[in-house]
Amino acid sequence: MPVSNDPEMARIRGYLQAQAAKLSHVELAEKVRADMEQLRAAIEGVGDAAFGAIPAPDEWSPNEICAHLAYTSGNIAAGIRSVIDGGGQPEGIRDQMSATVVRHTGPEWWERMLREREELLAYVRTARGDEHLDVTWDHPMFGDLNWREWLLFLRIHDLDHARQLQAITAG
Repeated sequence: MPVSNDPEMARIRGYLQAQAAKLSHVELAEKVRADMEQLRAAIEGVGDAAFGAIPAPDEWSPNEICAHLAYTSGNIAAGIRSVIDGGGQPEGIRDQMSATVVRHTGPEWWERMLREREELLAYVRTARGDEHLDVTWDHPMFGDLNWREWLLFLRIHDLDHARQLQAITAG
């Protein structure tokens, strides 16, 4: 798929590619893990009442943001595992919000995301780091990324939605 012509998207894609090539897979995993702290703080900063509140039209509740994060992260993790395990071709993801009927508290969402992410990062740390880097799959804004770039994308995705949650609480 073509890469976005947006200069900011091109800058981010360049960052993903450069850092994924420069850092070891263990360093990438540590970078993703370290920056999850900002997401944890943002989730914890949302009060219980606001977490499940119905948002204004065209806006998303903190619950919906967390559902999106969990869903997207799970799909990316499955793709990364598929590639490392044998060079399987993952499907592209849709990085978009969608309404959900799943309801959790902030701490429940965080525990789920932390557990799943720690499993992925532990798995990545056991890899060689150079498995099937020729296998790429599509991101709707950044084009085709390999598994190391997708791993680092998780950091960008987490930080983006942490800022979104912080904006809601600053409201």
